[in-house]
Amino acid sequence: MTPHRHRLRTLAIFIAAFAGVASMPAAQAAEPVIPKTIRVVVPFPPSGSNDVFARLVSEKLSKKLGVTAIVDNKPGAGGAIGAEFVARSAPDGATLMITSSTFTGNAAVQPKTSYDVNKSFAPVAMLASGPMVLAVSDKSPYKTVADLIAAAKKDKGGINYGSSGIGSINQMSSELLAGDAGIEFTHVPYKGISNALTDLIAGQVQFVIASFPSVASQVKGGKLRALGVTSPSRSRFAPQWPSVAETVPNYSAELWWGVFAPAGTPQPLVDKLNAEIRDIIATPEMRETFAREGAEPSAMTAAQFAEHIRRDSARWKQVAKARNITAE
Repeated sequence: MTPHRHRLRTLAIFIAAFAGVASMPAAQAAEPVIPKTIRVVVPFPPSGSNDVFARLVSEKLSKKLGVTAIVDNKPGAGGAIGAEFVARSAPDGATLMITSSTFTGNAAVQPKTSYDVNKSFAPVAMLASGPMVLAVSDKSPYKTVADLIAAAKKDKGGINYGSSGIGSINQMSSELLAGDAGIEFTHVPYKGISNALTDLIAGQVQFVIASFPSVASQVKGGKLRALGVTSPSRSRFAPQWPSVAETVPNYSAELWWGVFAPAGTPQPLVDKLNAEIRDIIATPEMRETFAREGAEPSAMTAAQFAEHIRRDSARWKQVAKARNITAE
């Protein structure tokens, strides 16, 4: 064999070998490694829905993957303190955050934050989503959403609503309703939704939009009246309550809970965590836990959740601008 032919044969063997490696099935590629210890940051105090979901998911991740997942509550500034901590953490999967809809609502009204909702985080998985409830006092003259809107049209700014604070999902969904219905409400912020509901029962505010568990027991006890749910259609958990959209077409404002990692976390690791979490939230125990919040587990991929966050943050920024809502 001439030297020229030998070189050609060697080159052909090299090309064939390279092509064989390049065409290896994805399943044979190296699996992303999930860290042995994971800190799950909850940017709110213990005992709320974010904390409950975080502890259950962490427990199941620990058992399923043979890792140690530890919940770390870092409350303050409407969730901003915990979010900032996660945004600054190493993008290696060792630090995650479980938060909810207020994450995008709060960011929309903050003129200055050290992080960007869309650029500083890698959305991993949506845990669940579900509607809230528009409630009034049982002594209220308003029997329907239409009654409430008609009263607001007659008395501009005369209808007060309570929320758990500026930028909260309670406020943002109430202001969205005002904008969609072409009316004005007066916002009364509280330190926690339970305080707002106490004043709602006492007649100090005229309505509150809050989560299912916050309202359901008071409705059952005869202290509050549910006028409607904030999902586009009725909830299977309370089909007797109409949706607000039956009166105000296209109105929709739902709660969601989700898992985030720092921006820059490798996509294969994000997708691996997404798959593991989706398996966990599909279990009967998790479904039952979500049902107590009037919520359903999510089947979103990481990419779909990221797109949901982009749309959600853009929507609340638009509402904040149109309704002149700012944290300052």
